[in-house]
Amino acid sequence: MESPTDGTSTLIVEDLLLLLLDDEKGYIAGEGTLYYPLGGAVLIELALDGHVRFEPAQRKFAAAKVHAVEGRPPSDPMLAEAYEVVAKKPRTAQELLILIGTKLRVPVADRLVERGLVRRNTKKVLGLFRSTSWPAADVRHEAELREQIEAVLVEGRDPDPRTGAVIALLAASGQMQQVLEYPELSWTALGKRADAIIEGNWAAEAVKDAIVATNAAIVAVTTGTVVSIVTQ
Repeated sequence: MESPTDGTSTLIVEDLLLLLLDDEKGYIAGEGTLYYPLGGAVLIELALDGHVRFEPAQRKFAAAKVHAVEGRPPSDPMLAEAYEVVAKKPRTAQELLILIGTKLRVPVADRLVERGLVRRNTKKVLGLFRSTSWPAADVRHEAELREQIEAVLVEGRDPDPRTGAVIALLAASGQMQQVLEYPELSWTALGKRADAIIEGNWAAEAVKDAIVATNAAIVAVTTGTVVSIVTQ
């Protein structure tokens, strides 16, 4: 989606963090496990643009591995850095969520600041510890994004791949009910609608595989059902 402030397209990971940020206070919903959905957003973006592919799991309960597509490095610096991690060797989505996602919180927030979408507020707490928040500076882009999400979740429209990916990531992160409020939908109904979107046929098979595998990895690591030891 194009940012109204600088005219360039935002990444899925930028849109996701923007939705997770409280517009007034600038704090992040679900910050304790933030790097999992942020890493997932970058993986899905790479798959959406054809830079990586997800290998189907070869056996039951096995995790799908992610491969870099040779000769297809992305031009965006943040995506290019993630692509290089994938290109070192095939890894599971769970491993990549950690390797990629742990480095994203501040760089993604910085990009939102550079776009003029949020402000960076840094202060000392008790005179000792620095605390940073990112309240909204320009809400037009987020408002448009929320309109697109509402059209899908409430009005039943088919999502485009990027909007579908954002909805799927919000659902996997467990923060959907924290950042989206629709009086006409109960939390249960909202969750069911999100699940139907994730399983729908609105995206190409390769992109859908990426979204399903990434979401499964996020749910696994955030609920503690998978423990991975990652080595470089």
